[in-house]
Amino acid sequence: MAAFKFSVKNVSVFILLFFPFLLASAQTSFELNQGWKCQKISDVKADGLKISNTDYQIDNWLPATVPGTVLTTLLNNKLVPDPFWGMNNARIKDIFDTDRDYYTYWFVKDFTQTAANGNNQVYLNLRGVNYSCEVYLNGKKVNRQTHFGMFLRQTYNITGLINKTGRNRLAVLVYPPDPVGNANGGQGGDGQIAKNVGLQYTAGWDWIQPMHDRNTGIWDKVTIETTGAVRITDPHVITVVPGVRQVEGKQQPAIIKSSATLTNPTSKAVSGVLQFNIDGQRVVKNVVVKPNSSIDVNLGDLVLNNPKLWWPNGYGKQSLYKSSIQFNIANKVSDKTEVNVGVREIQTSWNEQTKSRQVLVNGQKIFIKGGNWIISDAMLRFSDARYNAEVRFHRDMNLNLIRVWGGALVERPEFYNACDESGLLVFQDFWISGDANGRWMDPMKKDDQWVRRKYPDDHKLYVQSLIDQIKLVRNHPSLAIWCGGNEITPPEDILLAVRDTILPKLDNTRWFVEYSNSDKMSLNTLGGNGDGPYGIQPDSAFWKVHTFPFNSEIGSVGINDFESLKRFIPTGNLVAPEFNADNKKKSKVDSVWDYHKYIGYDASIEPYGKATDAKDFAAKAQLVNYNQYRALMEGFSNRMWDWYTGVIIWKTQNPWTAMRGQMYDYYLDPNACLYGLHSGSEPLHVMYNPLDGMVTIVNNTFTTRRDLMLSVKTYDIQGKERLLTQVFEEIQPQSVKGFIPMKEGIDNLAKKEGVFLSLRLTDVNKNIVSDNLYWLPDEKGVYSGLKKMAASQLETVARQIAPGTVEVTLSNPSNAPVAFFNRLSLVDAQSGNRLLPVFYSDNYVSVLPGEHKTITINYDAGKFKNVPIVSVGGWNLKEQIIATK
Repeated sequence: MAAFKFSVKNVSVFILLFFPFLLASAQTSFELNQGWKCQKISDVKADGLKISNTDYQIDNWLPATVPGTVLTTLLNNKLVPDPFWGMNNARIKDIFDTDRDYYTYWFVKDFTQTAANGNNQVYLNLRGVNYSCEVYLNGKKVNRQTHFGMFLRQTYNITGLINKTGRNRLAVLVYPPDPVGNANGGQGGDGQIAKNVGLQYTAGWDWIQPMHDRNTGIWDKVTIETTGAVRITDPHVITVVPGVRQVEGKQQPAIIKSSATLTNPTSKAVSGVLQFNIDGQRVVKNVVVKPNSSIDVNLGDLVLNNPKLWWPNGYGKQSLYKSSIQFNIANKVSDKTEVNVGVREIQTSWNEQTKSRQVLVNGQKIFIKGGNWIISDAMLRFSDARYNAEVRFHRDMNLNLIRVWGGALVERPEFYNACDESGLLVFQDFWISGDANGRWMDPMKKDDQWVRRKYPDDHKLYVQSLIDQIKLVRNHPSLAIWCGGNEITPPEDILLAVRDTILPKLDNTRWFVEYSNSDKMSLNTLGGNGDGPYGIQPDSAFWKVHTFPFNSEIGSVGINDFESLKRFIPTGNLVAPEFNADNKKKSKVDSVWDYHKYIGYDASIEPYGKATDAKDFAAKAQLVNYNQYRALMEGFSNRMWDWYTGVIIWKTQNPWTAMRGQMYDYYLDPNACLYGLHSGSEPLHVMYNPLDGMVTIVNNTFTTRRDLMLSVKTYDIQGKERLLTQVFEEIQPQSVKGFIPMKEGIDNLAKKEGVFLSLRLTDVNKNIVSDNLYWLPDEKGVYSGLKKMAASQLETVARQIAPGTVEVTLSNPSNAPVAFFNRLSLVDAQSGNRLLPVFYSDNYVSVLPGEHKTITINYDAGKFKNVPIVSVGGWNLKEQIIATK
């Protein structure tokens, strides 16, 4: 599409013409999420006018999954194999090899809705259809023109189309993206999928195989909404928090600004009162809405005294106020919408020392420790429970930001709700990627870079979709950063419209990054792409190599343990990779591992002893996982505000059963990466610099920490303790300080067979506030001592202390070896299977001689009603099953 000009006036025109339907919640609303039927278009001879009549027979149609995709429906009807298992995905027909009609389907839903009384209005809302559709209701065409756009919501006033009987039928004909792209193995396949305004990963990437229907379907919520004569759309709440704030103590006032769009579809002017309510206060405004029109209304500022502030994870509480905006006509509510308000303000500034942008919340600098997120499920099977679990895992990693990658979507409000509650800031990309949109030469792509640089084909649709999605999520306090695209900007006309017109008008409270590794975010003086590396690194590299100052993508490995692998790899394919030290030859990898995008651990397993089988390989991989991600975060934290203002791991989760870049698997089972991060990302953390042996403390909090007892001990392979030093120290806020250089002495102790190094901080009440155990190799870089450790004498007691909470105490007797690297699992007593998801206060834990550790385990007692048992196994402990008392 040719470039187009965009102005504030044009934004207003687009809003009036295309977005009278942008809403939050309704006065009364219900979701159409059960009882759908579907049929392939080629198997249906009737048109939409007939199909949408309630007397048209659909009894023999397939039960459909809505929200969902065509592939989800086919899977649920057992018409295709599970694409997440083994090589099943390769056995499903790809839309490029069939035709678009193969995945073009009718979706039909019967529902009950009585005709509206008086001036009441009834609306049909579709929050997401991929990719285009025709909509029919009760024998009438609802949309005059075909709807296009995966990320463009639809709302139709259906007041005049409701049957007097109350029995209604909705029929939606859903077409796939066009073009569908050739899933030829490239990033985004041949790139053609990016000609649409939609998902790019569906044509395949280096961490996922293609989704063969390209996620065609009614993929997001469908609701029926009833209001009075005037409807509220696009509520907007802004919080202004001036000054530099502290977490504790009385707060100076904050200012709350609120606005909304009022829509009157009736033929008469309507007078009423718009009202915003929060914390027992309100602000009101008398408004007249002209017939058949919409009006934007700004309410007066509200001063909130001594507000409870919202802080990112690790810095303070995530206080949320329930607020509402309502429109009253003659003292009766015409429409009302609720908004959870987090009182906070996002700022940024340029750090001259690091040459990168830094993020501030409520006037305080936040060192960004983030993870890259693709999408919750590759087949778009979203749920509040899954969002909550995944975001909680990120909170448990002690991260404070999630970046939503540009080859997927603007995440759903349910995702943002979870981030609001857990304190995860969100870095939200728009739908552009350097791979598909032409940054690099790529022989796998159909079009050259000049052509791909103009993707998508319809720039007007892209801008419409941006306006829509910005309004969908802009009220969430967790949303901190908008980003033009992954590793490349959108085309210039779109970029300038978004940067200079759309965001200043619709959401001027957040930082806009033009692309994910922009020089305006992180000055690249090293050359290359400005992010990475992506392969496994020596632990010391994260301390030694000065990389990009706000690195938006760095990381690599992350396979789970053997129990996880068994969930998607057939028994015959559970074969450990064979590392080949000859760089001219590729390591031997099983075909299923290769299909599921295994990334090599290379020589990193070898120092622990060559893997004997897949189970042994996966167990030893956890040691690598833990060290890799602990070292990554420690290395970056060590240079906080000096080299770096932030780091975002590539990546922390997978929406498919991939074997790389994940802290937990698709089935929500965590691996040691998660707990390595949990340690390395602690807000107050003691750590060991492998380069110079400096024992260092990092304090991410806003307060000075005094009277911290720093102790440094070693334990040999037999468990003999040696106290090297013990000293009181203090650490200033937002700072890093080296205290004691100990490399020569520790190297000597580790020289023969390696050694355990224990670093610990305790407060004046002798409570442990940071506990960090390293296992160091011998002088040859081999863990020779670990290979001959005596059996653990660990004693385990499990108690259920409340519904859904189990407390496990691990005790190691004196004069015993270290009970090393123990994995705890909550297990169903009947089946013997792990319960998922389950949340552990810590895991892959080691217990020193003469000490004990208590781990708290949380699970859904409503989902798993029987009292579970606990499995414990470690490096020198055979698996034990412990009954829960």
